[in-house]
Amino acid sequence: MSRVDRFWENAAQSPLQIVQLPLFIERGVKVYIKRDDLLHPFVSGNKWRKLKYNLLEAEKLGLKQLVTFGGAYSNHIAAVAAAGQAMGFETLGIIRGDELHVDSNQTLQFASHCGMHLQFVSRTEYRDKERLVNHLGGDWYVLPEGGSNQLAIKGVGEAVVEIQSQLAAPIDYLCTAFGTGGTSAGLLSAAALAKVLVFSSLKIKKSDVETHLAAFVPLQDKKLDIFTDYHFGGYGKETEELNQFIDDFEQETMIPLEQVYTGKMMYGVVDLVQKGYFNPGDVVVVLHSGGLQGKRK
Repeated sequence: MSRVDRFWENAAQSPLQIVQLPLFIERGVKVYIKRDDLLHPFVSGNKWRKLKYNLLEAEKLGLKQLVTFGGAYSNHIAAVAAAGQAMGFETLGIIRGDELHVDSNQTLQFASHCGMHLQFVSRTEYRDKERLVNHLGGDWYVLPEGGSNQLAIKGVGEAVVEIQSQLAAPIDYLCTAFGTGGTSAGLLSAAALAKVLVFSSLKIKKSDVETHLAAFVPLQDKKLDIFTDYHFGGYGKETEELNQFIDDFEQETMIPLEQVYTGKMMYGVVDLVQKGYFNPGDVVVVLHSGGLQGKRK
């Protein structure tokens, strides 16, 4: 068995944990969280699922070098670096922002410590990713920004199958944070009856979120609701209110969240429960997309 096969074969299913907040109990809404943050210490959450079939494909093609793209706080950059180190791939991360450097934050430090070479480019240069890759030469397997492509959709869809096997009751809602759209699209591709709730971590219009999702999966006949009011200023931005919510949630549940994606999503879920979006008896499953290496201390 190859190193890539062994990496994924050794993983168990992530647990499905009920969230016992007093508000949820009072309103009669059953909220579970799919703890994909526990899949692997560094390649966790949606990044684990997105990378699975991509790295199997890279190995099948005989490619030993991975190149990908991301911002300063990219969970994807960190996950690719860790996966490359574990499975013997050389990795290159092209980072948006020529004012950045290796020590700009914990995410970039972690990627560098895993052996990833970081190339910092201007935001203008970053838009032309094809040109950046063409300049590399050699045989590189290109992973898109955020890791979102059709192979990633296949991997994320497996989470829905796992949840259905772990939960005897029908699922009414599946919740996920939104970055590049691959995770949301993966849930949509596999969810037969559940409605998918997408919480954007970016300051972006609902129509733009729909455009991102439609690039991966047809949206007609899909049960979908998109929320764009929980970004707290935009990607990588945080507020005192958000950080206090995360601290309180962690104290009550012992479930860690981070401020870029999962904290904003869970804030949105709690707010919707408070506003009566869900009915008593509804079963809501929240996907923990990991990313805890970027968590504020």
